[in-house]
Amino acid sequence: MIRCKGPHSLPLARGASVPFASIMTSMHYRRFGRLGWQVADIGYGMWGMAGWTGSDDQASLESLDRAAALGCNFFDTAYAYGEGHSERLLGETLKRHPDKRLYVATKVPPLDRVWPGKAETPIGDVFPYAYIREMSEKSLANLGVDCIDLQQLHVWSDAWADDEGWQRAVSELKQAGLIRGFGISVNRWEPANVLKALETGLVDAVQVVYNVFDQAPEDELFPACERLDVGVIARVPFDEGSLTGMLRDGMTWPKGDWRNLYFTPEHLREILPRIARLEALLPDGMPLPELALRFILHHPVVSTMIPGMRKIGHVETNLAASERGPLDPSLVAALRAYRWDRTYDIP
Repeated sequence: MIRCKGPHSLPLARGASVPFASIMTSMHYRRFGRLGWQVADIGYGMWGMAGWTGSDDQASLESLDRAAALGCNFFDTAYAYGEGHSERLLGETLKRHPDKRLYVATKVPPLDRVWPGKAETPIGDVFPYAYIREMSEKSLANLGVDCIDLQQLHVWSDAWADDEGWQRAVSELKQAGLIRGFGISVNRWEPANVLKALETGLVDAVQVVYNVFDQAPEDELFPACERLDVGVIARVPFDEGSLTGMLRDGMTWPKGDWRNLYFTPEHLREILPRIARLEALLPDGMPLPELALRFILHHPVVSTMIPGMRKIGHVETNLAASERGPLDPSLVAALRAYRWDRTYDIP
């Protein structure tokens, strides 16, 4: 089992990355904020393994194994991903790799199961003290560990920042050795809606949507995280799939697939022309997914990113971007024109 106690990796300067030659010379690692972990700059997002069309447990397990073999050591899951199913898949993976230090991040779902978190909802309806403790125990059992490296709240509103209940739950979970660190997953397109919580000193990491389109975290959130030495997890690096270049007009998914909400016909009509303009900017030989990942690597405050991966080919292709490193500064500068501050309400 993975325990909270034990030797830590030697810390690096904030934003620095180093090759981890003993595992894979092409994988690079960054310091995870004040927790001091050395985590792969490209981690593993596990949402698609529970509930997305085409999920296959055997393929998922093989992909997780391949990632671990290639040096990926940061895995992000959540209880809400199949009501513990994704956590259990990760738990099986941990058992098969007892010789590797794999960092586990999961999340407490909102009690009311409403995404995103809303300021007008009392925190007692979302994250009451006893519920945070209860769900952490369930995740521990699903993962088969006696300590979670990073426990996160799956939605947030800074209207709840002063609440004593969540603060006490986090402090007690750490004191009991049940979690090593605590984080908050910020609502989509609301990257500043966590700044007050960061000032409590209890938040060790923030998970935020950050990609070529969604550059707003650079405005206020990233400077605050740098000042407070808070780890940053960049989620949705491919904008749920648009930045893979695979979307086409009129695409739909089977009933119940979340992508039907994100890529409505109206939204597709907005997205596809932007993708076409972006593809025209690609350097020769660089596919769009590589551009998307390497754009995120340019920012030194980002500790890791978590692309969703369900097939070995995806794992190998995505992790290879770590070796290629950040984009040329001139290309990053050109990508500033593609910032897109969206407002429509999607979880």
